[in-house]
Amino acid sequence: MNTRFSVLFFLIVLTILLSCKNNDNVFPKVVSSYLNVVNASPDVLNFYLNGTRQNNTSSIFPAGQSFYITVPAGSQDYEFKKAGSSNIFFRIPLNLKDSVNNSLYVIDGSTASTYSTVDFLPPDTIATDTQIRFANVSPDAGPLDVFVGDTINFKSSAFKTSTVFLPTGSGQKKVKIYQTGAAIPKVDTTITFEPGRIYTLFSKGLINGKGPAAFGVGVVINY
Repeated sequence: MNTRFSVLFFLIVLTILLSCKNNDNVFPKVVSSYLNVVNASPDVLNFYLNGTRQNNTSSIFPAGQSFYITVPAGSQDYEFKKAGSSNIFFRIPLNLKDSVNNSLYVIDGSTASTYSTVDFLPPDTIATDTQIRFANVSPDAGPLDVFVGDTINFKSSAFKTSTVFLPTGSGQKKVKIYQTGAAIPKVDTTITFEPGRIYTLFSKGLINGKGPAAFGVGVVINY
């Protein structure tokens, strides 16, 4: 009887100790970032990390975006391939911070032209408002002046820079893009902006480009 009691007591104590030990396990924190690839090139692209394609639902078409995809934070090498090709188009190292939204603008397949931004998305304010910024993604355009409707004016935006987000009303807006100092716009179009959305307008193509490489404007939905 005493032996059985001793064995039972030992098993109970062992179970408690193992339970405490399991509760003391420290699991490493998984740090992630969020990456939106914006395709300002004339090619259809896919991007990869450690050999695994990240934009699984669809290839990224010219003037398109991947939307924010969860990727590991820290230093990583990203590879890009043209759709239908197994050859690496180009690769670029990125060091992304934990829990931060980022945009990567792909232009011509060179790391010198490709650049990224940290996207500090403004909080929602008025449901009928729209937030808009501008990114100059055209290597040969020089500084650009951008007008959106009657309320937004981005002046002298240099290549590989992006502005802050500015609020405006939603609906149809006239968008004009000038080379700084020019009297005639390179882009004169109308874009419809939905209420409660956050957008990035970006220049794409080359000033004297033809076909898919022609100068124009693209629209990214950040939120």
